[in-house]
Parts: sequence; structure tokens; C-alpha cells
Amino acid sequence: MESTDASLPPAAHTNDGFFKAVFSQPAHAAAFFKSHLPAPLTAQTDWATLSLLPGSFVKSSLQQVHSDLLFSVKIGTEEALLYLLFEHQSTPDPAMPLRLLGYTTEILQQHHKSHGLPLPPVLPFVLHQGPEPWTPSPHFQDLFILPGETAADLLPFLPKFQHALLDLSRYDPTTGETDTQLRIVLNLMKLVRQREILKFFAWLVQFPAHALPNDLIGLMLLYALHADSELDAQAIYPILSSNPDLKSTAMSVAEKLKIEGRVEGKVEGRIEGRVVGKIQTLEEFLEMPITSDAVLESLSKEALQERHDVLRREYEARFKRGE
Repeated sequence: MESTDASLPPAAHTNDGFFKAVFSQPAHAAAFFKSHLPAPLTAQTDWATLSLLPGSFVKSSLQQVHSDLLFSVKIGTEEALLYLLFEHQSTPDPAMPLRLLGYTTEILQQHHKSHGLPLPPVLPFVLHQGPEPWTPSPHFQDLFILPGETAADLLPFLPKFQHALLDLSRYDPTTGETDTQLRIVLNLMKLVRQREILKFFAWLVQFPAHALPNDLIGLMLLYALHADSELDAQAIYPILSSNPDLKSTAMSVAEKLKIEGRVEGKVEGRIEGRVVGKIQTLEEFLEMPITSDAVLESLSKEALQERHDVLRREYEARFKRGE
């Protein structure tokens, strides 16, 4: 998986922002699908043709807990569509096959309107980040109660499909993954949800710095700091000390992104310095104008704390609903 863009999307620190920043890049998406779709299918797929299609099929009322990406790719000589739904609510959704049926139908209706028949196959894939293991069936027909004596006669009248699933609560980064960057990204997403962010950086030290482009390190730092706004970038550096190259790269990226300054405040010998940094971090997470150090340092300790508390409440209300 190679990086294609050194700039960071403005919302890359949110759950869905991080997901889209990583997997909207065709190289990252191809690595994901090649690792988690059936091998006979991936062997017949021309991954060089994978391209991201515009639009989302998730309704606005569900965007707090779902994000999606749709890709076109050639399987054999024909077009197919790969639909990746990122699900990060706390409780697995037993009605997911029904929801996916609606999304798939909308995708096919749009394709039919633009291109007519025949229709391309749509392969739905769910990437689950919730803290609970995914237990609902991925088969659509399992949503129905079918009388035993008539089940065989009823089944031909029901839509028959299943969705693929990667449950990050069960993800093991030591097995089955051949792409280094994909292993790192998926394990970060798993440990962020389990509130074990420092454990992630302790695990990260085994990888050489050259395996991680600067933009990916920047995305991961922003995402980690968003997931725990009380986390200091300075707490991460000692953990990376056993890998000096990685530590140096992380520090240089942090300096470029001003993460270190925004978290620590860099006002020597003053507790207010940390509050300044946390205020600026929260402002960035909320996509607000960043208040300058000079303006914040002119405020009293009480005024700084009040400003921090207001932003913290806004952060909790906006980003942690549904989690």
C-alpha cells in the first residue's frame, strides 16, 4: 500500500474521516479487499482498474455510526461494484442485511438509470469497529421466520445474498495480513475502539519507519489524539524510543502538524500551557479557527478552563453520540 497524497483531509481525525482518508485511496482499498475477499475471486480481479465512485448511500440520520465507499473494478472482463460499509456503533446491527439490501438496490437503480442493463454484481462488505463482537448472521434469508414445512418452497421467492464481514474486535494483526500498512491501520482502528492507544504505539515500534509514509503517520497521530483528547503527543514519544527512526519521523510529522504544540501548549513551567494546547486541539477536532497562543495566554487560568470545558462538551456532543 503506497501513499498517494501528502495532505491531510480536514476531518481525518474522526472515525469516518480516518476511514475515508485511508480507504478512499485505491491502493489501500485494493489491499483490503485482496486480503478479505475469497481468493478465487481476488485472483480474477484486475486491481489496476479499481476506482472510487462518488456518492454515499448512508442516510444522514445514520452518518454518526456508518460511513461508506463504493468502488468499480473489473472481475474477469466485466465490471463489478465493491461496496464497503464502515460500522462503528456500539452494538452490532442484526438488521444489517436489510440495510444493505436498501443500499444495494439504490446503487443498482442509479447504475440502471445511467447505463441500462445488464447490471453489475454488487459485493457488500461490512467493516465493524464496535467494541462488541459481531454475532448477527450476514445472510439476508436469516431475517425471516420460515415455517418448517414450507421453508423450501418459500426460499426461491426471497432475495438471497450475504455480506462479507471484518470484525475488528476479533482482528489479529499477526495472522493473515500480507500488507504492512493495512495491518497497522486495522490494528489502530481496533485498539482505538478498545481504548488501548498507547498499546498500539508500543506494538508499532517493530516496523521500520520507511514502511510508513509521513502522511499515514500524520493521519494516525491525528486519529489517536482525537480518540483520546487527554492524550499527550509527548506520552507517545518515549514508547517509540526503541525505534529511533520511527520516533524521529513521528516527532517531525507532529511538529509539521503542530500536534505537539497544540497538545502540550509549550508554555514552559505553566499548567496553563497544557490547557492552551488542549483548547487548540479541541478547536482543530471541531474544525473551528485555531485561537493563537498569544490570545489564549492572555486569559486567566479560570477563563482558560471555562473555554476548555465549553469545547469539551461540544466535542462530546458531536463526536461521541452513538458510540
